[in-house]
Amino acid sequence: MGIPGLEAAHILISIPLSMFYIISLLGNFMVLFVVGKEQTLHKPMYLLLCMLELTDISTSTSVVPKALCIFWFNLKGITVDGCLTQMFFLHVVSVMHSSILVTMAFDRYVAICNPLRYSTILTNARIAKLGLVGLIRAVLFILPLPLLLKRQPFCTNRIIPHTYCEHIAVAKISCGDITVNKMYGLVIAVTVIGLDLMLIALSYGLVIRAILRISTKKAHQKALNTCTAHICVMLMSYTPSLFSKLTHRFSQGIAPHVHIILANLYLLIPPMLNPIIYGVKTKELRDKVVKYICRR
Repeated sequence: MGIPGLEAAHILISIPLSMFYIISLLGNFMVLFVVGKEQTLHKPMYLLLCMLELTDISTSTSVVPKALCIFWFNLKGITVDGCLTQMFFLHVVSVMHSSILVTMAFDRYVAICNPLRYSTILTNARIAKLGLVGLIRAVLFILPLPLLLKRQPFCTNRIIPHTYCEHIAVAKISCGDITVNKMYGLVIAVTVIGLDLMLIALSYGLVIRAILRISTKKAHQKALNTCTAHICVMLMSYTPSLFSKLTHRFSQGIAPHVHIILANLYLLIPPMLNPIIYGVKTKELRDKVVKYICRR
């Protein structure tokens, strides 16, 4: 249905939505192109960054084209299988994104706490294996969601008050008992996000302890600068995501269109800003991007 209650403003809403999407694609593909072209950037940190950009592209692309079709052409129809497929890929990419942020936190921990062993602990091959483990984890956790919904009876109410097939939004239109669906969705949110946040907090706790042991102020600043970009990306990814999920599940006083707008923004804003943050905060990447832009 798009954004119920704001149907008259769908065209206006689509303008920033499409702009965010285009900027996101340009920024993420630019980073992928530069890292792919430059041999000096073929390092674990930039391999992780490329994985992050790929998940950002996948997240926004799984949602925005269909939303724009609703806003521009009033094409609101979607098959049950198409809906469950969109939901599966969207949630798999979200869990994969969280796994990459954990791996990036571990990367920063090794870079600061074990700099002399960094190149032996974190090789490109090991990073690729960690990425594969993250993907397998995401698929195993998310696969039951569409399978459980596939078994649910959908009676006369087949209207989803949303711009995309989000798990709870789809489950709520079923005329069967969705207690198991709700509980499993909550278990995933607590297990995946909770565990990942604990691992990230542990990594940064060890990083802070290592920084406090450094004697000079200049060394403090240099160590913190290596973590700044990741911390910004992490806060942008988890904060709106947690806020949107919690309000969607537990808050009954917020208007539905506010929920839906928030759910769209947390899938669009981080993919748009992540390449900008890394471009600004990472000098090596920034210099290479500037070089390619000036050459063009």
